[in-house]
Amino acid sequence: MDYILLIVGFVLLIKGADFFVDGSSSVAKILKVPTIIIGLTVVAFGTSMPELSVSVTAAIQGSNDLAVSNVLGSNIFNLLVVLGCCALVNPVQAKWSLLKKEFPFSIFIAVILLLLDSDFSIAKVLSGEGTFVLGRWGGLLFLILFAVFLYATVRDALATRNEVSEVEEDYKVMSPMKSALYIIGGLAGIALGGDLVVDSACNIAETFGLSQTFIGLTIVALGTSLPELVTSMVAAGKGENDLAVGNVVGSNIFNILLILGISSVITPITLDVTAVYDTVLLIVASLIVYFSAISKREIRRTEGALFLIAYLAFFVYILIR
Repeated sequence: MDYILLIVGFVLLIKGADFFVDGSSSVAKILKVPTIIIGLTVVAFGTSMPELSVSVTAAIQGSNDLAVSNVLGSNIFNLLVVLGCCALVNPVQAKWSLLKKEFPFSIFIAVILLLLDSDFSIAKVLSGEGTFVLGRWGGLLFLILFAVFLYATVRDALATRNEVSEVEEDYKVMSPMKSALYIIGGLAGIALGGDLVVDSACNIAETFGLSQTFIGLTIVALGTSLPELVTSMVAAGKGENDLAVGNVVGSNIFNILLILGISSVITPITLDVTAVYDTVLLIVASLIVYFSAISKREIRRTEGALFLIAYLAFFVYILIR
């Protein structure tokens, strides 16, 4: 029964996010917001809603390992699998503005996360003993940084709102009432789906004697990252490469700042040393993708294939550790 509820939960999460993105994107197009800004805000927020729902629900229920591993697993999946698959479909070209600002910012906040969840103690991390805490002050810092990021993004949107091109008219423009219904219905599906996923995932973990960290890094992370994979693949297929990269980078920023921010403010998150190691792997994956993208302003098919191989190696690592 837990497997069925897990699948139902994922369906509600994904379809809820889909409805939310359609409604929100319609509103954004009415306001003449450029595609790159939609990717960094509206679509990124919509596709991050499953992670938000799962992590906040897990934090409320005290399943801290699941809350953090879901975010770390999703971010690594976004970088290596989503961008890897997009590059195989169509070489991914990234705008210089994205490589200059948003991408470095996503790496910067991953480093801050590493400092916070390692308790600023290299010796403690190397010893591999004890627990680490991502407290309310750390969560508050993330939420402040999120507000700064959102302000800067909206400011850029207002500055470039008249530059919308005909190529960008891919989103359906619905009436304000229909848009609102899509947004509300999507949020309801996301909330219910998140509750089902957390409950069933925890039950499955207990049944097989698996840790919540492993479940969060694999099954839950993959399930909640499906919206990013689908929206980015569709964007890449249409040649909207800036939307594909913007979606991934924006989602990763949202995942750390908003999701972990809210989760740790609700209740301080207790971690073991594996979460610190996984944060290091996230930073390494971010740097690899960033330098691949900035070297020739695009991610080629060969590099996309290497990203997928790297994710497979990561999966094997967490399976045997």
